[in-house]
Amino acid sequence: MLRAGIVGLPNVGKSTLFNAVTRTRAAQAANYPFCTIDPNVGVVPVPDPRFEALVKLYEPDSKVAATVDFVDIAGLVRGASKGEGKGNAFLSNIRECHAIAHVVRCFEDTNVVHVDGRVDPASDIETINTELILRDLETVDKRVDRARRMAKGGDAESKALVSIGERLLAAFNEGKRAALVLAEDEREAAVLQDMQLLTAKPMFYVANVKEDQLATLDSDPLVARVREVAAREGTTVDVICAAIEAEIMQLSDSDRPDFLASVGLQEPSLNQVIRTGYRVLDMITFFTAGKKEVRAWTIQKGDKAPRAAGKIHTDFERGFIRAEVIWWEDLIKLGSEAACKAQGKMGTEGKEYVVRDGDVIHFRFNV
Repeated sequence: MLRAGIVGLPNVGKSTLFNAVTRTRAAQAANYPFCTIDPNVGVVPVPDPRFEALVKLYEPDSKVAATVDFVDIAGLVRGASKGEGKGNAFLSNIRECHAIAHVVRCFEDTNVVHVDGRVDPASDIETINTELILRDLETVDKRVDRARRMAKGGDAESKALVSIGERLLAAFNEGKRAALVLAEDEREAAVLQDMQLLTAKPMFYVANVKEDQLATLDSDPLVARVREVAAREGTTVDVICAAIEAEIMQLSDSDRPDFLASVGLQEPSLNQVIRTGYRVLDMITFFTAGKKEVRAWTIQKGDKAPRAAGKIHTDFERGFIRAEVIWWEDLIKLGSEAACKAQGKMGTEGKEYVVRDGDVIHFRFNV
């Protein structure tokens, strides 16, 4: 299961965001630090108009969307890497996630205390990143120290680990996360994965604003600071008003469109946050569709047809013969698989076919 951790300083809107994303009130949202202690976990379907279009076309007996687990992790503070503010437990919660949604406060409100007494998004980001880096620095330093001793005996793997580890330590000392130190080959990628570094996880930013800021986001100075940081890191910023999103998610499906229109939104901003959490994990979706079921399947970008088949059942991968593939848009436009086949829009693909994001596939197999 894909898991995205929601992190940030206390009182930035993490629990409000979590409750809105999961359409629950599972996470306590209060105006004091550490009102969240144990992490809350919610399974969230990924909003996907392609999936909804296929459901409308087939009117299936059942439907299964792609999902992402979102985890509400208690606020981190300076010194978390040394155990401050329950830091050890919270950092362990982050380690169990595949990606990080970093919520940053971008609004002024005297009624909502800030842990540092001031609103400074760039400083807040630096605080969180520094604590993650310090924990990783400790992890890598221990590994490198052990590897140096083993490398003296001529162990090739240890020599490679020392080289990679020293690059990481140099990056940490410059304030860079491991994710910004590109893996040059499979060995480096394997070492990063083995170390389970917090800063190797893909991260994106969620700028939390007040309602009156939504109309002027392009010129908002607080949001601009988050975007500057994200641009340097080559990552994404999603801007939301967590308070409004929480209201939207409590409305009925019939009342929601009018409310969205009243605040100038075409869809809940949370939809983009969910999609971003899915995308930064470098995942794509293919579909299986029929009267019995329409289902979205999650695979790694670049996976070939047999591996995609294995997501459905190991027998499909083991006995893979071919994949019958239709581009989702062709299927919706032409209205049926038979029409797609008649017009040459159904391809027959073999074991080397790289699955596209949006393929509708029938697998043929024999075991």
